Amino acid sequence: MTQHSDPVWMQRALALAQQGLYTTTPNPRVGCVLVNAQGQAIGEGFTQPAGQAHAEVMALRDAAARGAEVRGATAYVTLEPCSHQGRTGPCCDALLSAGVARVVAAVEDPNPAVRGQGLARLRAAGVAVTVGVLAEEARELNIGFFKRMNQGLPWVRLKIAASLDGQTALLSGASQWITAEPAREDGHRWRARACALLTGIGTVLEDNPTLNVRGVDTPRQPPLVIVDSRLETPPDAALFKPARAVWLYAAQAEPKRMAALQAAGAQVRVLPDAQGKVDLQALMRDLAAQGVNELHVEAGHKLNASLLRAGLVDELLVYLAPLLLGQGRGMTALAGFTALGEGLPMAFHEITPIGPDLRILARLRG
Repeated sequence: MTQHSDPVWMQRALALAQQGLYTTTPNPRVGCVLVNAQGQAIGEGFTQPAGQAHAEVMALRDAAARGAEVRGATAYVTLEPCSHQGRTGPCCDALLSAGVARVVAAVEDPNPAVRGQGLARLRAAGVAVTVGVLAEEARELNIGFFKRMNQGLPWVRLKIAASLDGQTALLSGASQWITAEPAREDGHRWRARACALLTGIGTVLEDNPTLNVRGVDTPRQPPLVIVDSRLETPPDAALFKPARAVWLYAAQAEPKRMAALQAAGAQVRVLPDAQGKVDLQALMRDLAAQGVNELHVEAGHKLNASLLRAGLVDELLVYLAPLLLGQGRGMTALAGFTALGEGLPMAFHEITPIGPDLRILARLRG
């Protein structure tokens, strides 16, 4: 094997990791390719749902099923092989036992329980190690996992569907449908990849949404998080119908309302701030502690503004329709600024046509 072929095989490993986009949470999405000295792929795999085999073990199993000799091969992995005993054994030990001669990792694992230790163990055993091949692509695939490990917070993606003049609804609240069906279908794919979905009590009371994943081939419905300071969520709300966890965050613990919501299936957590509302910073840290890497927000303009003011939003996922609505409800309820320099600076990360609409990914700078 020559190093000039490393990006080619790592690209294949990244494609494999994509196959776990909807299923690996709270673990990162990882792919692995085993390549022999003749430059032939002899085993492939990607990380399975939590508690099941990681990418390296899946690739070794694939090689065994093919009857391939792994000894002396190169393993291309999109994330450093783990070195600790969790729900599965250390992947670096599995590679060592198989006799792999070289490991190419896209990026070091940010998990403090692993960070650099898997690579160090491989080097100590005489395995040649290369790190940094397609590192940015590998980080991007697991952007939420990296943030959770480094900051103790999830990556927060704020989804908005709006007209060209920035309205998300008419003054009456009517909003179905501003964007076309392809954009709505694409939005469900973004829901499916999230570790949890979040909305506010305003959206629950006004729209009675289900807020589940539909039309996407996924075995997992992400938990739904509701910001509901006064426990106003109706126990018979449509959101309780899908089979998934519902986490309700409140600022007060009124016993009867709490009991009714718990009977409906909600897990209620009380996290008040000094103003008698839900402490959004504490909420995010609590979600991270539960393994939420990517949080997908579909809320109203008031909660959108609260999250932005608190500095908790990383990215806007905006579907922009070629439509003018005039006066209506905007994307956020941020107060007017007195100077242009007070605005929240953002950078366009990606702009993609989706049917007749545009999908814009914009990230908060800093």
